[in-house]
Amino acid sequence: MQDWLTMTACDLGRGIGMGQIDPVELTEAYLSAIDAHPHLDRIYARVTYDRARAEAQAAKERANLGLRRSLLDGVPISWKDLFDTAGTATEAGSALLKGRVPEADAVVVRNATAMGAVCLGKTHMSELAFSGLGLNPITGTPPCVDDEAAVPGGSSSGAAASVAWGLAAGGIGSDTGGSVRIPSTWNNLVGLKTTAGRVSLEGTVPLCLRFDTVGPLARSVEDAAQLLALLEGGSPPDLRGANLKGRRFANLQTVAQDDLRKAPEQAFNEAIDRLTAAGAEIVPLEVPELKDAMALSGILYTTEAYGLWRDVIEANPDAMYPEILARFRAGQNATGADYIAAWSKLKACRAAWDAATSGFDAVLAPTAPILPPNLDRLMSDHDYYVTENLLALRNTRIGNLMGLAALTLPTGTPGCGLMMMGYPGSEEALLRLGSAAEAALA
Repeated sequence: MQDWLTMTACDLGRGIGMGQIDPVELTEAYLSAIDAHPHLDRIYARVTYDRARAEAQAAKERANLGLRRSLLDGVPISWKDLFDTAGTATEAGSALLKGRVPEADAVVVRNATAMGAVCLGKTHMSELAFSGLGLNPITGTPPCVDDEAAVPGGSSSGAAASVAWGLAAGGIGSDTGGSVRIPSTWNNLVGLKTTAGRVSLEGTVPLCLRFDTVGPLARSVEDAAQLLALLEGGSPPDLRGANLKGRRFANLQTVAQDDLRKAPEQAFNEAIDRLTAAGAEIVPLEVPELKDAMALSGILYTTEAYGLWRDVIEANPDAMYPEILARFRAGQNATGADYIAAWSKLKACRAAWDAATSGFDAVLAPTAPILPPNLDRLMSDHDYYVTENLLALRNTRIGNLMGLAALTLPTGTPGCGLMMMGYPGSEEALLRLGSAAEAALA
C-alpha cells in the first residue's frame, strides 16, 4: 500500500481498472499520509475529507460495475487554492480573501470530478499567485522536496509539494509566468503549461487574465496528458510509439542561457546530449526580438494584475506580504496608452518568434536558471528576494509572453529541468515529444 503513494497516477488508474486497487483504500492511504505528514499545514490549506471519501466510494461502485469514466477514475489529486470548490474555502493564499467560500466548483474541477478524479483538498500557493518562489508568510510556505530550508517554487507551490512528498497522485496548478513549471522543476516533476485560452478559467481566481493558464504537475508525461484530459473533460493524446528520431529542436540562446548557475547549466547540457543521442537534431537559435518582449513584462503583468485587484488591495493593504504588495503596486502608474502600446509591441515580437521557430518541432531551454533559494534569506534580504524571483521566472516567462504551450521535464539532476516550448495549441504534439524525451532522459 505504501507503494501507492509513489506510483504514477496512470499506474494507479490501471490498478483500479484491473481490480487490484480499491479506490476507497487508495484514498484512505493518501488521507492517512496527509494527516501523518510533518509538513501537512505547510502543504495543504484545507483537506476535503468528506468529499474525497464520497468521490472514492462512487469511483469504487463504478469500477465494480465496469463503468469507469476515465483512466484516472478513482485517483486522488490536489487542487491549488485558487480553483473554486463548492462549500470549501478558496482563498488564493491571501488574507484578503479569508473566508471566501464559493457556491460552485470551477469548470475544471467540475470536469475532473465528472471524469472520476478524487479531490483530496486545496494546496498552499504564493499570495494571489504573484511570485515564482512559492514563499508565503501569510498562509504557508511548503518545503522543497530536496531541501527543506529552500522554497519550493511558485506560485503552485503546494501543488508541487503534494505530489513530490507523496500526498497526492497529481496536482493541478496555474501558470501565468511559470507557476506550474518552476515548482515542477524544483521538485523533480513534469509540469505542463497550456496555451492561454485552451483550458477554462471560469471559477479560477485571476491574476492576469490574458496570461493565466491552467495545467497539471505530475510524476510522468503520461500523467500530465491524462490530467489535461480530466481538466477538459476530453480524451488524452496517444503517446505510444513516440520517438526523437528525425525531430528538430532549437536550443534557445537569447536570454534563456544568460547567467545560468552551474547545476542548471550542466544539467541542461547533459540533457541536450541525451536527446541528440536519441536521434534528435538540435540547432542553436537566436531570437533578438525576445529581449524586447522581456522588457515589456513589467507593464504587461503588473498593470493588469493591479487593475484587477486594486480595489481589494487598497481596502486592506496591510493584510498583504509587503513584497507581493509592492509587486502589485508597480502597476499603478502605467497609462492606458502605455499598456496598449506594450501589447502592440508584444504582438510584433510574437510574429518574429513564430518566423524564427517555424522550422522546429519545439524550442529547448533550461526551465529555471537557478536552484531553489534559501527561505530564511529571502525573508531577510529584500535585494536577494527581488533578484531570485525575477531569475526564477525569467525562462518560463518566455512561453507565456510568446503565447506558447510548454512542458518541463526532470533532467535527473535535482531541481533542474528541461523546458520544451511548442506552438500555441500544440499540447498533444508537445506531450508526444515530451514522452520520447522523458525516455531519453531517464
